[in-house]
Amino acid sequence: QVPLVESGGGLVQPGGSLRLSCAASGNIFDGVPVSWYRQAPGKQRELVAQVNFGVRTYYKDSVKGRFTISRDAAKNTVYLQMNNLKPEDTAVYYCNRASQWGQGTQVTVSS
Repeated sequence: QVPLVESGGGLVQPGGSLRLSCAASGNIFDGVPVSWYRQAPGKQRELVAQVNFGVRTYYKDSVKGRFTISRDAAKNTVYLQMNNLKPEDTAVYYCNRASQWGQGTQVTVSS
């Protein structure tokens, strides 16, 4: 198990951008997918984006064209660039790898 630490959340106006980071203390790019999930109040946690083998990616339909998942192998870090944010993107965002979860970072989109 490699601990995951998220950062980069905050309050942003609609249309704004944020970049989330998921940092690990060890190698997490060994073929196991690394994913970003989110959970809004009163809702189930949902998969937002995933990167596998550093090449194959998946995006939830509602974030396609706005969110980009990427990685920096040298830093053992996965990023989620979020552009054109909408109020419905408000949630706690979690990084996940296998059974390992980070502590989450709050993203609030509001005017």
